[in-house]
Amino acid sequence: MKQRYGMPPACILIRFSVLLLAAAITNVQAELSAEDVMQAVVGVESQVPADARTATILGTQRSGSGVVIGPDNLVLTIGYLVMESREVSVIDSKGTSIPAEVVAYHNESGFGLLRPEQSLNIAPLSLGDSSVLAAGDQVLVLSRANGRPVTPARVASRRAFAGSWEYLLENAIFTTPDHPVFGGAALVDPQGQLVGIGSLVVPDARTDGVPDTRGNMFVPVEELEGIFDDLVQTGRSSKPSRPWLGVYPGAFRGHLFVTRLADEGPAQQVDIQPDDIIVSVAGEPVTDMADYFRKVWAQGEAGVNIRLSILRQGKVHEVTIKSIDRYDWLKLNPSATVALL
Repeated sequence: MKQRYGMPPACILIRFSVLLLAAAITNVQAELSAEDVMQAVVGVESQVPADARTATILGTQRSGSGVVIGPDNLVLTIGYLVMESREVSVIDSKGTSIPAEVVAYHNESGFGLLRPEQSLNIAPLSLGDSSVLAAGDQVLVLSRANGRPVTPARVASRRAFAGSWEYLLENAIFTTPDHPVFGGAALVDPQGQLVGIGSLVVPDARTDGVPDTRGNMFVPVEELEGIFDDLVQTGRSSKPSRPWLGVYPGAFRGHLFVTRLADEGPAQQVDIQPDDIIVSVAGEPVTDMADYFRKVWAQGEAGVNIRLSILRQGKVHEVTIKSIDRYDWLKLNPSATVALL
């Protein structure tokens, strides 16, 4: 097809995206222009060693987005993009390559922070208030990948989200429609402020009984409260680490099954097997995955013994797992070099 007006398709897409974003924030006093908001979202690509703990599940080449959030050029992204990485590339609107360091990976929230070695010359996005978002609210998803810089969306629901990797958000943000390149994408409110970072695609974003409502799960920016300074200064929170077992559970027909065990993790050292049903923690029955995680973490800090009751072939077995700090299991390299492109 012949191009019109001499404008290449990429320029048309970017210009349309700016107009779309501008229309969404025109009626509210935004701190930044639509173009500034778009430029604050950068792409992220990382290289992870083949022997990394997460290489089998997450791959050795990872890509997504990140958001400039601080005057010192801090880039906020979803942590799994840079976790255990040695090299990371981030693509900005100009294609400029700038080396940077991995500042932090925070297991509990799932966030990651990067810092370039020189200025990006990009105005940072301010953090909004995601706690006021409710089902039906209009938002925008901004991503630097897959040719979809700006995608209008709505909040589908707010609720707890539990991930089998021993992860729990009490008030996650679910949106529809789903964005195909969600990792590290920016969730922006009508004020042009950042309210969430993209984490997953889910089949059940809505909770109103409508089946097959694919959408995305975003980590609320409020998860940074109380830990941000620690992450910037030391790379992790100063709060005590939660006990980690290396058990990946899955819910099916009202039961919580062990789907797999982390290689060389604590649970692999005791008598617990895939397909075991988790019945209780320290004698307290578990009702679902979130309830299970809360009861494990309530036992104390990393290193505490966790007593589980499991059902196997019709018989209940008692197992005690000595928990560890997940950071000690991951092959993190805080001195790894990151390149921002």
